[in-house]
Amino acid sequence: MEWWTWITYVGVITALIIFPGPVALLCTTHGLRFGRHRAFATVLGGGVASLVLMTLSALGLGAVLATSETAFFVLKLLGGAYLIYLGLQAWLSAPSSPVATASEPALASVRSTSGLFRQGFLVGIGNPKDLLFFAALFPNFITVGEPQMLQFAILALTWLVIDTTLMTLYATAGAGLGRWFDSPGRLRAFHRTTGGLFLGAGGTLIATSASK
Repeated sequence: MEWWTWITYVGVITALIIFPGPVALLCTTHGLRFGRHRAFATVLGGGVASLVLMTLSALGLGAVLATSETAFFVLKLLGGAYLIYLGLQAWLSAPSSPVATASEPALASVRSTSGLFRQGFLVGIGNPKDLLFFAALFPNFITVGEPQMLQFAILALTWLVIDTTLMTLYATAGAGLGRWFDSPGRLRAFHRTTGGLFLGAGGTLIATSASK
C-alpha cells in the first residue's frame, strides 16, 4: 500500500466517523452519566464491534448479506429493535444528577464496565449496513498484487485507532457537560432528546427494512 493511499483513507474515514451516529450518541450519554473514564468501556465496545464487522466483511459476509434479503432484513430488525430499546430506556430515565447517579451502588452494578462495553458493542454490531460499507470501502484502498491480509490489517487498525480516538472525544464532551446538566429539567430534556434520537434511528432502520 502506497503512502498517499493510506493518507487518503485516513481522510475519508475520519470524515465518516466524526459524523455523529448511534455509537457516538451512546458514548456522549455514557460520558455524561458515568464520566469519561468509565465511558471508555463503551468506546472500546463500539471499536470491537467495528473490528468484527470489518473482519466479517473481509471474509465475505458482506457479499452474502448483499445477496440475501432475508438475512439483511433480520439483522436490520434486530439492530433497530435494540436502538428502540435504548431510546425507551433513555426517555424513561429519572432526571437525577449525573454525578449522583454515577455514584449510586445500585446503578453502578447495572452499569458495570462490562455492561457499558456490552452496550457499546451491541449498538455498533447492530447495524448490518456497516458490513456492506466495509465490503465496498476496502477494495478502493487495496493494491492488487500486494499481500492482501497485511493491507487489510493496516486498514482495520487505522480505522480502530481513529474510531477510538473520536469516540473518546465524544465521551469526554459528554463528561464535560456534567455540571451544566446538574439541573433536573436540563437532564430530563437531554434524556428525552437522546431517547428520541435513538427511537428515530431504530424506527428508521426498521422502516427502511419493511419498505424493501
